[in-house]
Amino acid sequence: MSLELYFHPLSSFCQKVLIALYENDRQFTPRIVNLMEEKSRAAFLKVWPIGKFPVLRDTATGRTIPESTIIIEYLDQDYPGKTKLIPDDPERAAEVREWDRFFDLHLHLPMQKVIADRMRPDGKSDPYGVEDAHRRIGVALDLAERRMAGRSWAVGEAFTMADCAAAPPLFYLDTVRPFAATHPKLAAYLGRLKARPSYARALEEAKPYLDLVPKEKAKAPA
Repeated sequence: MSLELYFHPLSSFCQKVLIALYENDRQFTPRIVNLMEEKSRAAFLKVWPIGKFPVLRDTATGRTIPESTIIIEYLDQDYPGKTKLIPDDPERAAEVREWDRFFDLHLHLPMQKVIADRMRPDGKSDPYGVEDAHRRIGVALDLAERRMAGRSWAVGEAFTMADCAAAPPLFYLDTVRPFAATHPKLAAYLGRLKARPSYARALEEAKPYLDLVPKEKAKAPA
């Protein structure tokens, strides 16, 4: 197998790529990275000195591809499968990319801020940053709720890269800021995402590590 994925199963951005890989039954060599373990971290830094995963290594071409969206774009172009994650039609492709960026920038990143802050040592929290993250999450949830009216998936009736981007942040957000009561369409969408075999597999592989995620609810601003 020429594809090697450097990742951790708990990482939401890594799950995004795993969904894409599993969606098309793409074979790859998993390289699980433990950034807290010196040897594992050092080996990963030799591959990608930036030190952030996921990173895809294609040994057939010698290419190293970082960042979840770029990895999925690469897979869809160079290793296509039964599920076309980025449509051929330019307008549809642009819509997929738009919502991929929406979920990454306006749900994914603030979600990580909220959860990461709960894992900081005492005295190292960032209340202002968390408050701002919750504000951004609230706006994004409202927009996404309206978006999902009458839709099965983020860009219509076909599963795409945008859905790969949506699944992890919605799942983790639901653990710290449950939204079923306020955003029922999004909650139903999350249910469909969790039932999708590709994401169900990624979630199953994350189970041994889920205890590391803070379980108590993070309070949203009034």
